[in-house]
Amino acid sequence: MDWALRSCGWHGHYTYEPDEQDLADRLRVETVAGAAWRCLRCGTFVPGEPVGSGPADHAPEVPRGRLLRDRWLMRALAIERMSRGLVLVVAAVAVLKFRSSRQTMRAAFDQDLPLLRPFADQIGWDIDQSRIVHLIVEAFSLSNTTLLWTAIGIFGYAGLQMVEAIGLWLVRRWGEYFAVVATSLFLPLEIYELTEKVTALRVGALVVNIAAVVWLLYSKRLFGLRGGGTAYHAEHSAESVLSVERSALAAGTDR
Repeated sequence: MDWALRSCGWHGHYTYEPDEQDLADRLRVETVAGAAWRCLRCGTFVPGEPVGSGPADHAPEVPRGRLLRDRWLMRALAIERMSRGLVLVVAAVAVLKFRSSRQTMRAAFDQDLPLLRPFADQIGWDIDQSRIVHLIVEAFSLSNTTLLWTAIGIFGYAGLQMVEAIGLWLVRRWGEYFAVVATSLFLPLEIYELTEKVTALRVGALVVNIAAVVWLLYSKRLFGLRGGGTAYHAEHSAESVLSVERSALAAGTDR
């Protein structure tokens, strides 16, 4: 898949006219439709006036190649984190709702449970040994204070997920660091949950989180890995069309 062409198809090409005449000549060609400028993202020559202009050093940072693919992956991870955060918000609201109407729910539960016994006996379901029923009974026994702090904790976790999602979606350096730290803090808890019971959902969540941490650390050169931020920005700059054309121009001048 050509990530650059897909991005240009969605957002449009980005052309730029640098003030440096020799560099501008390398980014412009004459066609029967007039001057065409090279897109800084996909490299296609686009007829018409350039979108931006000014000194080459002031040109916006337009990701391309592997860096553009990484941006798509980060935003996919951001969507997953935001979805998880919204689910947690719903769960926290449900806890508060349960806390405010627990007595009514308990009365309805005690009234309806005996009605389920004949049906449960027919399908071979032992209600008295049911884990779901036990969890519901334990929930009814929790104090209002415990339920309140549970909701606050869920809201806090949801907030972490949403902040992480925003940082990743905006492709900010702080968002990458925040994602690695926040995700790593909860890995021991996820591993502990697997020791209690192995489910496909828990395994899947753990695999996604470990993969996200490893990928961010390696590809974004976080915490000084592989040269750190300096090497990351140098790599980003080296892949830009302007940097490539500058290098080609300098090489031609040296000859």
